[in-house]
Amino acid sequence: MRVYAIILSVMLLALFSCENDLTKIDQVTYNPKSPDETIYDLKMVYSDSGYARVELIASYAETFHKPEKITKLFDSIRVNFFSEKGEIISTLTSLYGEINYSKGLLMVKDSVRLYNYKKKQTLETEVLYWNQKDSSIFTQAQVIVKAPDGIFIGEGFKTKQDFSHYEILKPRGKIKIDKQQEIN
Repeated sequence: MRVYAIILSVMLLALFSCENDLTKIDQVTYNPKSPDETIYDLKMVYSDSGYARVELIASYAETFHKPEKITKLFDSIRVNFFSEKGEIISTLTSLYGEINYSKGLLMVKDSVRLYNYKKKQTLETEVLYWNQKDSSIFTQAQVIVKAPDGIFIGEGFKTKQDFSHYEILKPRGKIKIDKQQEIN
């Protein structure tokens, strides 16, 4: 009986001698610059009326909820844009990106490429934006568009996410036009 009393006393002493002050714990463990969520092998699908319209894939992502909800994407980002039939019509790739949920905006940078499968044309730039609200893609940076009928260079760019028609805001260089195209 005496042994049980000693064991019980030691256990009670250990139980009441420990004190956890949450403010002290936060000081040791809390980092305000740490992400609220960390995701490996992220895959997001934006759909409309039950059909996939955009698929975003990233190797690693960190989401922060304050001051704005932003997800930072790292290590090879791929965004597939789908037609109404479910076919991939264009693909956007880069090494880094940020999704700003409050603005409905995706910004990608570092080795940015946008490719249209049907027209076999590629846009290359260092920074590009996709506006989810109106499906537009744009930049003010220098761009190079490589297409079967030539290479087009300039600053500033606008297109829809399918990259079927585009506008270079400040074009530079020479463009060869066939007589047939001049008439049309």
